[in-house]
Amino acid sequence: MFDLARLRLLRELGHRGTMTAVATAFGLTSSAVSQQLAVLEREARVALLERVGRRVRLTAEGTRLAAHAETILSAVEAAALDLKPAGETARGLLEIASFPSFAKARLLPAVIRARQRFPELKMVIHELEPADAIEAVRDGRCHLAVSFAYNFAPRPEIAGLVAQPLMDEPVLLALPPRWRPAADPIKLERLAKEDWIAGSREAEDRLLAERACAPAGFVPRITHTVDDYDLLLRMVSAGLGVGFVPELALRFSGAKPVVIRGPAGAPLRRRIYMLTRRALADSPLVRALLSELPGAG
Repeated sequence: MFDLARLRLLRELGHRGTMTAVATAFGLTSSAVSQQLAVLEREARVALLERVGRRVRLTAEGTRLAAHAETILSAVEAAALDLKPAGETARGLLEIASFPSFAKARLLPAVIRARQRFPELKMVIHELEPADAIEAVRDGRCHLAVSFAYNFAPRPEIAGLVAQPLMDEPVLLALPPRWRPAADPIKLERLAKEDWIAGSREAEDRLLAERACAPAGFVPRITHTVDDYDLLLRMVSAGLGVGFVPELALRFSGAKPVVIRGPAGAPLRRRIYMLTRRALADSPLVRALLSELPGAG
């Protein structure tokens, strides 16, 4: 018999690549993770790990067991849900990790409505950027992660997680007030000599700017990197640069007016979606939230 906690550690080692990363995710020491996986090897009666230099990696048998672990752990979650009484309404705890602009514009209103309809359902919001939100779902700290991908910078699928589309929105240009006479849409080559402002945490933000500007024949000079769209818009308003901004980020900005234009050429879009474990994807808790999110599905 395999211990589920040890199977979970093996699965995460396959995903994260190092003992240190697994230990950090689960609040353990690397030594404790190593000891637990050594016990799992004895249970499996085959070598699951091999040393490569100062690191370890899964053997072929370890990789196969990690794939089985994904199936087993998903089945355990599904069994727990299946044992709930028939016809049970949404009740219990649902922890959601989301980036700020979606949380303010869409998630918070949906949670408020869901709490009114389902008084026995408790929803907890954690403000996390997509990469951190996905990790929170993988290591069990959250049930749902809200993530996004640009059409010019798609993200790879996440093994073991199911994606549910939530919305699709345009990505626009934020320009200083001196650009107000410019017609809409604006050709990107006109911005080749401008300073650009991009996100500081998500590599996709920089990638979007570079790929969008490439057909116009230039690499954007990214001078400032920030982690908050309101700050980005304030910097644009002050004339410090230009930048791409998803439409959703414009709704709650306290920045002074900036000039918003669509970029000419191929449309830029941001797709927002929810990620969860397969066993939870059709649970009453998740359905309750989705029912209050317009456009989900």
